[in-house]
Amino acid sequence: MKRMIVTCVALSAILSLMAQAPKTTPGQQSKIRGKKVYEQYCLACHQVDGGGVPHLNPPLKKTSFIIGDKTKLIDVILKGMQSSVPIDDEYYSNNMPPHNFLKDQEIADVLTFIRNNFGNKAKAVTIAEVKAVRAKQP
Repeated sequence: MKRMIVTCVALSAILSLMAQAPKTTPGQQSKIRGKKVYEQYCLACHQVDGGGVPHLNPPLKKTSFIIGDKTKLIDVILKGMQSSVPIDDEYYSNNMPPHNFLKDQEIADVLTFIRNNFGNKAKAVTIAEVKAVRAKQP
């Protein structure tokens, strides 16, 4: 009988702790996954703080390019960037290779992470949006 009471008390305690554990939303989960992708593929060029490298790699923080048109961002991930394009009146000369090997989920996650970190506040990128842009690729 004592064993059953101890088991019930232990089970109650575990269930109570599980109920108190913070739950993550799908958006939070996307940002967590996106951070991992960022750290693996983006951090070396765009830096820990998203500040980039002046005149080489563009910053990812508080630029109209990042918080603007999602389609352009997805396109850059898929095709890379081979020319010096102005971003908020600054030019950056380091080419970005295509990252079209990333899965649609990874692209959506990393762009959602970037668009909601480094001082940015923008809507998430969805898998459907990535699929639509990828479908238009030659």
